[in-house]
Amino acid sequence: MPLRIVFMGTPDFAVPTLAEVVGAGHQVVAAYSQPARAAGRGMAARKSPVQTFAETAGIPVLTPDNFKTVDAQAAFAAHAADAAVVVAYGLLLPAAVLTAPRLGCFNLHASKLPRWRGAAPIQRAIMAGDTETAVMAMRMQQGLDTGPVCLAEQIAIGADQTAGELHDVLAQRGASLMVRALAALERGSLDCTPQADDGVTYAKKIEKTESRIDWGKSAEEVHNLIRGMSPFPGAWFELELNGAPVRIKALRSSLAGGHGTPGTIFPDLTIACGTGAVKLTSVQREGKSAMDAATFLRGAGPLPERAI
Repeated sequence: MPLRIVFMGTPDFAVPTLAEVVGAGHQVVAAYSQPARAAGRGMAARKSPVQTFAETAGIPVLTPDNFKTVDAQAAFAAHAADAAVVVAYGLLLPAAVLTAPRLGCFNLHASKLPRWRGAAPIQRAIMAGDTETAVMAMRMQQGLDTGPVCLAEQIAIGADQTAGELHDVLAQRGASLMVRALAALERGSLDCTPQADDGVTYAKKIEKTESRIDWGKSAEEVHNLIRGMSPFPGAWFELELNGAPVRIKALRSSLAGGHGTPGTIFPDLTIACGTGAVKLTSVQREGKSAMDAATFLRGAGPLPERAI
C-alpha cells in the first residue's frame, strides 16, 4: 500500500525528491515549506521552489514560522501521516513533530555522515578538498543530523567540480535514494545503523565574509574556495581597471603552473597564489553576466600587475 506522506522542504534541492515521492505513487497529504521571502530586484515576496512545485501538483502547502506552538504541532499530527520526508527544510523539528508520523520522520542529507552535519555540507566538502561525499537517508532524532543512517550512496567529487554542479547530482541521486528508502519502509524492511562516534564535523552556514579570495593561500585552497562558492555567493577579488577597483567573481578555475608574488596576474588570467597558481576560466564582473576568461580579457582593457 502506498504510504501517507508529509513532505517538508524549501529550496530547489528538495524538489526532485518531492517529485519522485509523488511519482512513486505515495499519497503526499501536505507539503511544509518556509514562508515566502522578499527576493529579486523588486524585493517582492517569492514562494519557495517546494511550495511552487507542490501547488502545481495540487498538494496543500503549509508555511508556519516554527513548530513551537501547540496548535502548530497539533495541525501536523492531524495529517495522520505514515511518515514525513524532510529535505533541506530549514526549521528544527521538536519531539512532538518527530514522533507524530506512525513510522517516523526521514531526512535526506547531502554528506557522508557523520562528516559535515549541518547547513552547508556540499559547499564545505568542496572547500575542504574532499574527493568523495554521499547522500544519506536517515531516521530523524532531535540532534543535528545525528540520526541512524538507513540508506546511503557514495559519490565522487571531481577535481574541478563546483558546488552548483555537485548540488544537482546529489539532488537527483538523493531523490532516488529516498524513494528506495520509502519502498523498504513500506515493506517493513528498512534497517537503520547508528552513525559512528568518530569523524564528526559541522558544516556551518556560509558567511559572505568567507568569500573574498586571499591570494596568499595555496593554489589548492583558492581553487577549492572558488569551487565551493560557485555559483553563490561567488568567491571574489578586485582588479584596478581604468583607475577604479572592480569586483570580480571567480566562478570556475583550475590548478595551473606558474609562480610569483601572490596575486600576480599572467596574460591568460592565471593568478599566482602563496604556493602555485590558479587559472580562472569563468568570471563575472560586478553588474555583468558570467563570461569565459577569453571574453573577459577582450573587454577588460589593460590589466594591473596584481589582483587585490
